[in-house]
Amino acid sequence: MPIPPQFADFWAQAVAHVPDLRAEDFHEAFCFGDSDALADELASLVLQGRKTATTSLVWAVAVEARPLPRPGQLSIVKNWAGQPLCLIVTTSLEALPFDRVDAAFAAEEGEDDGTLSTWRRNHDAYFGRECARIGRVARPDMPVACERLCVVYAAHATPTQRA
Repeated sequence: MPIPPQFADFWAQAVAHVPDLRAEDFHEAFCFGDSDALADELASLVLQGRKTATTSLVWAVAVEARPLPRPGQLSIVKNWAGQPLCLIVTTSLEALPFDRVDAAFAAEEGEDDGTLSTWRRNHDAYFGRECARIGRVARPDMPVACERLCVVYAAHATPTQRA
């Protein structure tokens, strides 16, 4: 996928700091969550280094006809307003049933208290909203994509700055 034109300057800044970046490794530009508060909170955790993993509902990705990221692919994390905040690389991706996500992965997501029970409660609510949006019913065995990530470049912006 080509770098979207609105992120060309951000991409150029990233390449200036990390010269071996390759445009052909670009996957997508996205924001976390489904609200401004959640998007900005989760982006902030990534920028702080606390959030090194994320989970997507495989059904939603399929409905949106977009591929899951592959290890080595790059994505721009933006805030809800669309401002690019950082460039991440996917380091691993594993699809599994929701109820098979373990405590170690939940802790890598870096949210709230980092426990599996809190992760399940928060993600059950989020995936419930995603399922409602795409006309599915959330189930314990719904497929999720567990992605590990690493920041390769961060802009000087913070998630709460607006474009």
